[in-house]
Amino acid sequence: MAVHAHPDDESSKGAATTARYAAEGVEVLIVTCTGGERGDVLNPSFEVPAGHEFETVEGRLAVRRLEMAAAAEALGVRQHWLGFVDSGLPEGDPKPPLPEGCFALVPLEEASAPLVELVREFRPHVMTTYDPTGGYPHPDHIKCHEVAFEAYHAAGDASRYVVDGGADAWTPSKLYYNHGFSLDRLRAVHEAMEGAGLESPFGDWIESRAAREIPEREVTTHIEVAPYFARRDAALTAHASQIDPDGFFFAVPRDIEADVWSTEEFELADSRVPVSTPEDDLFAGVRTGS
Repeated sequence: MAVHAHPDDESSKGAATTARYAAEGVEVLIVTCTGGERGDVLNPSFEVPAGHEFETVEGRLAVRRLEMAAAAEALGVRQHWLGFVDSGLPEGDPKPPLPEGCFALVPLEEASAPLVELVREFRPHVMTTYDPTGGYPHPDHIKCHEVAFEAYHAAGDASRYVVDGGADAWTPSKLYYNHGFSLDRLRAVHEAMEGAGLESPFGDWIESRAAREIPEREVTTHIEVAPYFARRDAALTAHASQIDPDGFFFAVPRDIEADVWSTEEFELADSRVPVSTPEDDLFAGVRTGS
């Protein structure tokens, strides 16, 4: 079970890993906390699908649902909406207050309850989500971490989140935080791009992160996923309102990426089974005989 904040997050964070496990016969469920209905159009070539519009919240929600369905099909996974309302990304100094009723403002137990029930129904052995910073300071990403962390720890306690007729308690075995672009990865790809005589998209980013001395979180687990880059890319482009096919996510030639950084990275946050790191499998210690 991979828990994400918005539609498109599942395609930009750990997507090749979910595609790999789905292809190997693992049942994979993507959980999307919000509808992404406050997202702007980020793709300059985006065309609203026929019969839809993007000017209203309802219209954006409908389009984002279409995109999410296409992305899930590309990855070969199931997907479930928790049904909360996108908080948007507040900007300015000072930042404006968050919209009333948005996901980030929902009390923790209220926001966690539907995910706890879903964990008990789906019975995942492994859960993935964001680290406590959210990966970046979007209020929905931080809330997503809090809700997933709560559900991971509470779903196995039958005395908590009691629902008449609800599923029995279930205790997942492992919790991971997915990593996006570690500084090591950025440097490796940057140097490979320059070595091939190509313009790297990461130079300024590397210098900025190094200058700000942003701490790097521990990577415990590398999943080999190069054969699944195409499925990841198809899922990304399915989110046509958000992902520019000529933009950042496609700036690195896939042969270079496969050659210098063929994995996706995760941080093991908790395990209820014996483990030894580093790992190359999210199910290490869970699979029979592993």
